[in-house]
Amino acid sequence: MNTPKSVRIVEVGPRDGLQNEKHAVSTQIKIQLISQLADAGLKNIEAGSFVSPKWVPQMAGSDEVFKLINAEIQPAHPDALFSALTPNEFGVDRAIECGLKEVAVFAAASEQFSQKNINCSILESLERFMPVITKAQSANIRVRGYVSCVLGCPYEGQVSATLVAKITQQLLDMGCYEVSLGDTIGVGTPASTSILLNELLDSIPTDKLAVHMHDTYGQALANILISLQMGISVVDSAVAGLGGCPYAKGASGNVASEDLVYMLNGMGIEHGVDIDKLLLAGNTISAALNRSNGSKFASANLSMA
Repeated sequence: MNTPKSVRIVEVGPRDGLQNEKHAVSTQIKIQLISQLADAGLKNIEAGSFVSPKWVPQMAGSDEVFKLINAEIQPAHPDALFSALTPNEFGVDRAIECGLKEVAVFAAASEQFSQKNINCSILESLERFMPVITKAQSANIRVRGYVSCVLGCPYEGQVSATLVAKITQQLLDMGCYEVSLGDTIGVGTPASTSILLNELLDSIPTDKLAVHMHDTYGQALANILISLQMGISVVDSAVAGLGGCPYAKGASGNVASEDLVYMLNGMGIEHGVDIDKLLLAGNTISAALNRSNGSKFASANLSMA
């Protein structure tokens, strides 16, 4: 089986996971979660978003979160990288003030989703990102790109793999070091994932791509496995399966980090994460949110406890 020897896990729970919660999450709870994730060995943690709290209320206070990360978490985990979404230049300015070393921009492979999400066309979104990326790079901040709805859209249905490849290449040409492919509503299957990646890998190297799978139909791990077999070695996940998409009705959470790590352990693929400490982080945030842990690994361990 042609799979990578190691996988870099990008933990998106503190941002993509919490942004869809109905009730406010305190800065203290966010910091506790981020600290526990870092303690578990995660080196790439998306910790916040510099977007308007009017649109994503759960990301209010990201400036304070990053200040506390710098003061309390980063010194104990000097190799960890904490990033944020920055949709505009104002967001990059806030990222610079907070001392971030990585930010992310996000486009969509669907015109209707782009309009619903960021109130502009795909082309307009890419044009808006140019000054964002330029400003970030001038401050020695690297930029990661996201493409949403790569395997289906809640408004348009099927999405063109050719369009996904075009947008991904544009983001890379603009200066993104890597682009994460998001199955935002979790409709992908191993077959559609394979078709998409075959289209992209025809012209884009594997080390420029990551996958970001949602588990709406229980297909996330299967889609990740196909991605690994096709050479992808960067996977986004969220502790306890947190998340969804505030602009995609009915879309359930991201693939659970615990379940991803369990699969990677079983495949003998290195990742650097302690699954017991990760389980603690997932159970702690689930209790704080007054919800069950969405990880199958957590459920199995609870039943065996």
